[in-house]
Amino acid sequence: MTRNMPRKMHRNMPQTTPRANLASSLSRRRRARPARDPMAEYDRLPPDLRRWLATAALPWSPASARRAWARAMAKAHTPQEALAHLDSLQTARLRRDRTGPQSG
Repeated sequence: MTRNMPRKMHRNMPQTTPRANLASSLSRRRRARPARDPMAEYDRLPPDLRRWLATAALPWSPASARRAWARAMAKAHTPQEALAHLDSLQTARLRRDRTGPQSG
C-alpha cells in the first residue's frame, strides 16, 4: 500500500488512513448506496403485485412491497394467496395505526 509513496509523504499522512482504522473497535460505516430510481424499481415488480399496489390503501415503497411479496410467495401456493396475505398485512397495519399507541 505504501510502497510507491515517498517516505516523507507516508510520515505526514493523517491518522484516519485505513491502516490506522484497523485497530478501531468501532464498526465500519457502510458506503452510501447510489441513488435509485423508484419508478424503475416499481416497473420491475411482478405484474400481480403492481396491480395490487395500484389499489393499496398504504403508500408502499417498491422495496418493501418486494420484500413482503417474497415472504408471501414463500408461504403461498398461488399469487392470489400471496395477495390475500398482503391484504391481511395492510389491514393489520391500518388497524394498528387507527388505534394509535397503546397507553400503559
